[in-house]
Amino acid sequence: MLLARALQAKGVTRVFTLSGGFCNPALEGFMDCGIAVVNAPHEQTAGHLADGHTRITRKPAVCLVGPEGFAGAVPAMMEAWGERSPVIFVTGSSTLKRQGSGGFKEIDDVSIAAPLTKYSVSITDGERISEFVDRAWKIAVGGYPGAVHLSMPVDIMFSSYEEDAMLDERPFDRAAQPPPRAWPCPQDLDQVLATLRQARQPIIIGGHGVWWSGAERQLEACARRLNIPVFNVPYHQKLLSEASDVYMGLADIHQYHPSRQALEAADVVVMVGARLDNQMNFGNPPLIPRAAQLLCVNGSHEEIELNRAADRVLLSDPGAFFSALEALDPFPPEWLESNRAWRAQWVEKMVADIPDLDDDRIHPLQLALDVQAAMSDGDWLVIDGGNTHFWSEISVNIAGWRGLRLGNILHPGTFSMLGVGVPFASAAKLDHSERNLVVISGDGAFLSGGSSIEAAFQEKLSIVVVIDNNGGLDCISQQQERLFSSKRHFATDFRDIPFHSMFEGLGGYGELVERRVDIVPAVKRALASGKTACVNVKTVGHISPIVLATTSKRDKASIE
Repeated sequence: MLLARALQAKGVTRVFTLSGGFCNPALEGFMDCGIAVVNAPHEQTAGHLADGHTRITRKPAVCLVGPEGFAGAVPAMMEAWGERSPVIFVTGSSTLKRQGSGGFKEIDDVSIAAPLTKYSVSITDGERISEFVDRAWKIAVGGYPGAVHLSMPVDIMFSSYEEDAMLDERPFDRAAQPPPRAWPCPQDLDQVLATLRQARQPIIIGGHGVWWSGAERQLEACARRLNIPVFNVPYHQKLLSEASDVYMGLADIHQYHPSRQALEAADVVVMVGARLDNQMNFGNPPLIPRAAQLLCVNGSHEEIELNRAADRVLLSDPGAFFSALEALDPFPPEWLESNRAWRAQWVEKMVADIPDLDDDRIHPLQLALDVQAAMSDGDWLVIDGGNTHFWSEISVNIAGWRGLRLGNILHPGTFSMLGVGVPFASAAKLDHSERNLVVISGDGAFLSGGSSIEAAFQEKLSIVVVIDNNGGLDCISQQQERLFSSKRHFATDFRDIPFHSMFEGLGGYGELVERRVDIVPAVKRALASGKTACVNVKTVGHISPIVLATTSKRDKASIE
């Protein structure tokens, strides 16, 4: 009960779990406190549901699992860590009294979780539960956000304590508070502004720090006023609508080719809330040219330390930084218009270059475009897979340029983890029941997390899962064909799986599509069904630009 009340005080309204014996006292507490519990078929699913809920609401969600379930939740912990998603993982653990003696289901979960979280600790005194929850919560949302882990030994979980234990100590108010924000040092800010005043062709690259600080609207307003093109770091939360007149696409020269032109022509590159990691080539040429000034603005010292390679760094909350940019005069509009022209040319070329296949041989890019043609403004799109993800990223840029204003887009994070699509869509539907939710998932991605669909059925969530069914792990087989001396692929093929029948058998709606002309009507029928639905589309695998680029680095290589 102390755990439930501590979380209730923070505003938690929903917990995701796979019910287990070690967790029963906590589950009873949640029930008594009126906190909804969503039971998942697997601990990884429970973790992804909590992660999806956290990314959407920007408030920590709770994943509760037992000691054996901890191992199942580790992949979800890793996915949340990559996106800096402040999920609170609570795991039941072996008895504290006999710790280290081989107790029932004993595992050193604290040590295992430590590299994947900001804070991992065992609660060693039941009276301090509220203190541990308060500490974990503030660590999760403060500075550089991230997941945290609380291990609850079974002898503490099943013990009784006074309801007001430790509540007579500070902080007396245990309600969730906005995290502290960094305000820029005036001298450091002046130097950054001076650099921008000398610029003629600046660009902004936004990352997850902008999202977690809630500053995306300020980013758009600032970019519009100043005529600065905006790009998104790959794999991270989308900051602006694809239809925004200042948004160009991913800062990825493979998935959005005009970003190469923009980066080569830019004299100042401002990265806000992002890391100079492998996606940004660690800040090095040829992605970011030597001649460009590279400025990194981050809201925490952890991020600043990770961006040591920048020409100049600024410790500042993204929103505070965008407010400070009001001191600048607008840049000539020709630079922004050049970027828009490059985007228009790219859209035209990408669509024109889709192979002219027979009607029964569907290209994955065409599938993604047709799925969005069946959607309306405000609908949510979730992407899951390897090549399916890459082609879908390209398609949302094209559809956005054509005017589609999706309500939100969710996709795997830094680690490209397969199987997150259905849990993310389910979490979104739980929070936005009035929205249409469509998932475009590769067949391999769906198989990686396919059991998660049961949570959608159990909660009666009308999401539509469109399977890009090319009969295998297409992203991997294409790498193999380019890298193996035999030019063949190995251990990547699937049998012909009737995904649509699986949904029908579970009580949902299913439809098989084998011709392109049938895609839009099938998706619309699935949306209208009001059920958990599957549109199983037979496609032909085509190598995506990013796989083509990464396998061309040398004769034998893998994605690096």
